[in-house]
Amino acid sequence: MIDARIMERVAALVMLVALALALPLKAQGPGSDRMPVDLVAEGAPLPGETWMVALHFMPSTPEWHGYWSNPGDAGLGMELEWDLPDGWEVGEPLYPLPKRLVIGGLMNHVYEGDYAVLVPIAVPENAAVANVAPISVTANYLACTDKICVPQQARLALDPAQSGPDPRFGAWRAAIVPQLDSSAQFEFTPTRLRVGIPIPAETVLGDLHLFLGTPELGEGDRPDYTGVQTFISEGNLLVAEVPIERIAVPDNVEIAVEPRPEEITGILDLGNGRGVRFTALQGDVPLEGVKPIRGGGAEPVLWQLLAAALFGGLLLNIMPCVFPILSLKALSLAKAGGDESAARRDALAYTAGVVLACTALGATILLLRSAGEQVGWAFQLQEPVVVVGLLLLALAITVNFLGLFEVPGMAISGGAPSRGGSFSTGLLAAFVATPCTGPFMAVALGAALVIRPIHGLLVFVALGIGLALPFLLVGFVPAVRRRLPKPGAWMETFRRWMALPMGLTALALAWLVWRIGGWDYLALVLVLAVLALAGLALGGLFQRRARSGSVAVFAGLVVLLGIGAALLPRPEAQAASAESLLDPIDYSEAALAEARASGRPVFIWFTADWCVTCKVNEGVAIEREVTRAAFEEAGVIAMRGDWTQPDEEISRMLTQQGAAGVPLYLWYAPGGEAEQLPQVLTPDLLVEKARNSQPRR
Repeated sequence: MIDARIMERVAALVMLVALALALPLKAQGPGSDRMPVDLVAEGAPLPGETWMVALHFMPSTPEWHGYWSNPGDAGLGMELEWDLPDGWEVGEPLYPLPKRLVIGGLMNHVYEGDYAVLVPIAVPENAAVANVAPISVTANYLACTDKICVPQQARLALDPAQSGPDPRFGAWRAAIVPQLDSSAQFEFTPTRLRVGIPIPAETVLGDLHLFLGTPELGEGDRPDYTGVQTFISEGNLLVAEVPIERIAVPDNVEIAVEPRPEEITGILDLGNGRGVRFTALQGDVPLEGVKPIRGGGAEPVLWQLLAAALFGGLLLNIMPCVFPILSLKALSLAKAGGDESAARRDALAYTAGVVLACTALGATILLLRSAGEQVGWAFQLQEPVVVVGLLLLALAITVNFLGLFEVPGMAISGGAPSRGGSFSTGLLAAFVATPCTGPFMAVALGAALVIRPIHGLLVFVALGIGLALPFLLVGFVPAVRRRLPKPGAWMETFRRWMALPMGLTALALAWLVWRIGGWDYLALVLVLAVLALAGLALGGLFQRRARSGSVAVFAGLVVLLGIGAALLPRPEAQAASAESLLDPIDYSEAALAEARASGRPVFIWFTADWCVTCKVNEGVAIEREVTRAAFEEAGVIAMRGDWTQPDEEISRMLTQQGAAGVPLYLWYAPGGEAEQLPQVLTPDLLVEKARNSQPRR
């Protein structure tokens, strides 16, 4: 199958050809009345010097625009055919900073209004400039509006002997993008082109964008012009990552695959009308110590990231998705009793389990990202086998609370907790908490994925300490411990009541399994669940009758369930999301570019079926009639990115916004940049945003 984006580009080129056949060209003179052009000299040429001439384009009305040398997804770059005296040599044209224009989901690199392209011409040292013959050029270019394109041809002549100074050249030269003195470097990852550009650290950075002058990247790849570009920096190095896409061709068509280029060129737009030209050679682009760029603001230093991770982990204790973990903690806290040394050991063991789980998960994410994978916080929940494992685990904890079986020493079982049991409880708490991100966590974990790996690991350690902090306070602060209820018979009743939230968690995970694989996949998983319950009941029977062999039963059950989960067929992708009152568009980089080009407000929410916080926010603020009515009145375009299953475009957007996972909520005012909304939405927040936003006419 041919990619839809390729079909769009083919359609655009067909349109251009049709217009070329249907509309007459003005063969002589300065082009057409749509985009006239003049050939102007800076002054008289001098032997042995570079003589600068300019092609000055003057659109007849503001709706017409021209194109940069690499026009983007559509359009045509200018072609020049020179007729020069012997020995005179023409150089590469020099362009001003182009603009981005998205039409129909296609990115165009354009110039609006008057603009000049300068062309250097090397004059031989022995040139007789006083009586040299006139030079001439045939320029083929394109003039377009948002709706039509008209091919242009201009045949222009200039007499060097009659050329005098032109006062307009000062402004034209100032508009040309300057060339960097030092070379840049570039390398490829599986899905991105990474370019390291030497930019002084004190440079003020605005809305960054990389215009690639090299349209073909070899091995069947080309730039994804509408894709989300990311920028990270360290000292005097700015690293830009540009998404690439494979050129789709039918299976029965053979094409020659070009090798990777040894050199690429381009323009880096620094924002506010500033830019630099660069030439990049193949080489390593170091990422050690780089940090994300967010709108030119100052980046938080390491201690600020650690503090944010610590508070984020602490707040996870009250987030909806972590409520089942609170039941584990409540029992363990109560069983700490009055023995101070036991309470400290229990708290330290639990903390060690939480911190180890968070650090291991962070290290895995960093390793996968260094290998080019687009993953983030809670990425493991995108794997069906992990969700199945969590379902079986939640089911086992539920029946454990109900007394079907016991795990000696565990904080969730009867009896006093042991260090090993508290450590295991900490592992469980951290692992089941991963579907959530909350306040403070977004900035900390987003930065942790791109700063130095050792600092990134410290951020994940701080997150674990924050999650375990209540336990540490109970273990080491006697005043807090004295406020806990005294151990007694009530604890057994409390334990059984805690089966309710864990049972609801198991039901939610069963629903997620259905969302991932459908009814057939859920039926297979339920067979494993019934087998698990039968094995746990058998082990509990052995325990109650004081027979040996319960450990062997549990060990055999774990092995059997592991083999069964591994042998489950990988489910086919299901529909991404359920119905919504807002009737959202499915998120893609092209869809976002087209929506922003419409001049209307845009709201995007990134969610996942396994994210409980996402579902709470949707019920509280998004899926409401009042929100739908406010969006319709303001003309808001709603867009949803479902990250339940892996999606590279969503992962890139999360990275660009400095978010390590979902939920993420973005608001685009007409003509504006992304505004991140809080991760915990209030009921009227979106309604107020819509009422304060008016579409651009």
